[in-house]
Amino acid sequence: MTGLRVLAVDDELPALEDLAYLLRDDPRIGEVSLARDGAAALRVLDRAIADGRPIDAVFLDIRMRGLDGVVLGRLLSQFANPPRVVFVTAYEEHAVDAFEIKAEDYLLKPVRPERLAEAIRRVFVSAELPESEGAGRADPDTIPVELGGVTRFVASTEVRYVEAQGDYARLHTAGGSHLVRISLATLEERWSLAGFVRVHRSHLVAVKHIDELHIDSGRCVVRIGETEIPVSRRHTRELRDLLVRRARKGRQE
Repeated sequence: MTGLRVLAVDDELPALEDLAYLLRDDPRIGEVSLARDGAAALRVLDRAIADGRPIDAVFLDIRMRGLDGVVLGRLLSQFANPPRVVFVTAYEEHAVDAFEIKAEDYLLKPVRPERLAEAIRRVFVSAELPESEGAGRADPDTIPVELGGVTRFVASTEVRYVEAQGDYARLHTAGGSHLVRISLATLEERWSLAGFVRVHRSHLVAVKHIDELHIDSGRCVVRIGETEIPVSRRHTRELRDLLVRRARKGRQE
């Protein structure tokens, strides 16, 4: 595909100019438009659509006068063909909002060139995917996590199982675990199409990562790597039937 057409939105001119400079310095960016507030951003987006040159991605500040970035991001998600959204902000507490809007990335100011380059890579890969390839495909969905003061997004495909911890959830991946402010029930609903099933009131597992299921004296557990996870009685038969169907399908293929 040709270079990305992007829109940078920030009500602070120095920050907007710095971001525009970094964007224009990336060879994957073809055109950079600027807006000083949410209303101006909508006008730029409407004009681009009318000209037949829609914006591919919006790099969006959050705390702005008038229409703030979170509200604008939600509006953009309602477009027939929404642009990708990357939040660029000095505030960490809106990461959950970014997750709900399905933002491509969440950058903290001051923006480091290498983090911006990663955000552009995500946008470029997402924008390059033909619509026909994406049709019917489960959204890989991501969750923002904090790692050493840097916000990064963990994809559902990286997660092996999830453990409830009060109103929080701990995501377990091959490389470690991350505590995030989201409920297990919410993740169960959002990741059902990504191959996750509830096996216990406190656990959600990725079916593809289950290595073994065994029942001993009426107690059912699944093994994922070196971890054994209990399966409640009400979920045992459903999970066993699901694993049998997957095994049969695998043999047929």
